[in-house]
Amino acid sequence: MAEQSDHNTYQYAVELAHRFIITDGHVDLPYRLKVKNFRLEREYMGIPIQTSEGDFDYERAKQGGLDAPFMSIFIPSSYQKDPQSAHELADSLIDMMHGIIDALPDNFARGESPEMIEANFEKGLISLPMGMENGAPILTLQDVKYFYDKGIRYITLTHGKDNQICDSSYDTTRTWGGLSPYGYEVVAEMNRIGMIVDVSHISDSTFYQVMKFAKAPVLATHSSCRAFTPGWQRNMSDDMIVELGRKGGVIQINFGTDFLDAEITKARTANRLELDSLLTQAGLKADDTLAKPIIDQFRIDHPNLYSDVQRVADHIDHVVKLAGIDHVGIGSDFDGVGDSLPTGLKDVSMYPNLIYELLKRDYSEEDIEKICYKNVWRVWHAVNAIASSK
Repeated sequence: MAEQSDHNTYQYAVELAHRFIITDGHVDLPYRLKVKNFRLEREYMGIPIQTSEGDFDYERAKQGGLDAPFMSIFIPSSYQKDPQSAHELADSLIDMMHGIIDALPDNFARGESPEMIEANFEKGLISLPMGMENGAPILTLQDVKYFYDKGIRYITLTHGKDNQICDSSYDTTRTWGGLSPYGYEVVAEMNRIGMIVDVSHISDSTFYQVMKFAKAPVLATHSSCRAFTPGWQRNMSDDMIVELGRKGGVIQINFGTDFLDAEITKARTANRLELDSLLTQAGLKADDTLAKPIIDQFRIDHPNLYSDVQRVADHIDHVVKLAGIDHVGIGSDFDGVGDSLPTGLKDVSMYPNLIYELLKRDYSEEDIEKICYKNVWRVWHAVNAIASSK
């Protein structure tokens, strides 16, 4: 009877995954395609539909119930040394996504507002809203409107290094002590235009300054809880999560193992050293064909390489305990965290596994609908409302 009950609960999870819109705050498909030299030519157009590479394609997304993955227009920190090249890279990645949508109109559509995404959902289309990861291309305040008009709906203020806008959680330089003077202007302009501020990747000082200064609620599009990764600044502390909730924001939980569990990260580091030693002894590099069976067997022998879907649910539980059910969502970082995705959430076909785990923890349909998309929609509507009132 218990097995039948579990089966019924899982089928219920699958049904909810397809009944509700699922939005994911951060999927790194555009940069993955760039690295693979994707081109808008007929022979490449099957890749966004079905591929054995990466974490996202249309077929797997439909299987998992994913309807509105935010495509990350990722600008590596190295581009900050040449701001014009950062702007050009952003343009090229945005144009690539528009080209894919235009070439595959039976599969994908633009997702520039909640209403657009809801209409696409009714048609069975996957919307591809876009967010810019790293504000390096914002060379002038006019660029906020420029990129908004091109379809960008959030900007992650920086990435791995301090930039012209603010300090990064990964950088110890602390150039500005938070937001730069120009950064305050950028946040104000984002609020004026209706661009969502993304507080992932920024330093703690930057976060608190944004919270105090911003007129609209914000998203942390792909962050998790520091309580599970003590000392790691990239995740959000309990105090930050409480403040985010108090100001109406949402944290979208990142699926990368390093974001989920510090103990497993320590084990992964030790295992990587051991695997490197094995490959060196065999005279192989990780990308050599003959290395694959060694790597595959090593992963079988070391199951503690990855976190799991239960730990993702633990992070959701933690946010709910601190800030309430209205302030948590999904921000997988698929295609962005490499070979670190948790057991049960290896690609975009597997969102039902997370919903199943939430159901087992007595989350209601209403709760799950909020996590899937309604919390993000509330922020998005609030940002738009504040912009339209100016």
